Amino acid sequence: MRLDGTGLIEHAGELAGLLADTVDAGASIGFLAPLDRAEALAWWRERAAEVAAGLLAVWVAFDGGLPSGTVSLVFPGKANSRHRAEVAKLMVRPQARGRGLGRRLLATAENAGAAAGVTLLHLDTETGSPAEHLYRSAGWTAIGTIPDYAASPDGVLRPTTIYYKRTGPAALTG
Repeated sequence: MRLDGTGLIEHAGELAGLLADTVDAGASIGFLAPLDRAEALAWWRERAAEVAAGLLAVWVAFDGGLPSGTVSLVFPGKANSRHRAEVAKLMVRPQARGRGLGRRLLATAENAGAAAGVTLLHLDTETGSPAEHLYRSAGWTAIGTIPDYAASPDGVLRPTTIYYKRTGPAALTG
């Protein structure tokens, strides 16, 4: 389900739990563990304006009324970059892993990007993380690694690998 700004605010509490659980389980998505739920809640609430402005799209997979996973697309605001978007914050609740949800969320973002006229997607992920297998098996291309790019949830500096995937013709749109 794609959330609008109001929907993001309505579900921010549940999404905060998903974010905190994901970080606490070791996923390197920009936060240190243990992640305080109030900090996670504030982070999600701060995204609502970006969603309302069309700069961020957020999809959430629900299971039993609770979010089991999420993925986002970040759309650049510059005229010369409207053909691309960044896949961000692909998260799957630890208890929901191993059932293909990450792959379905990634495909949702890819398809939505293509439908929006995006011809190039990019993302970064911790080098050596389980997410790398997902991206490579889904046809993403690694273009390089940056050493000591971000701290893992336990605070250790880790390398990050940058990936891209074409979603349509290599022509500029809009």
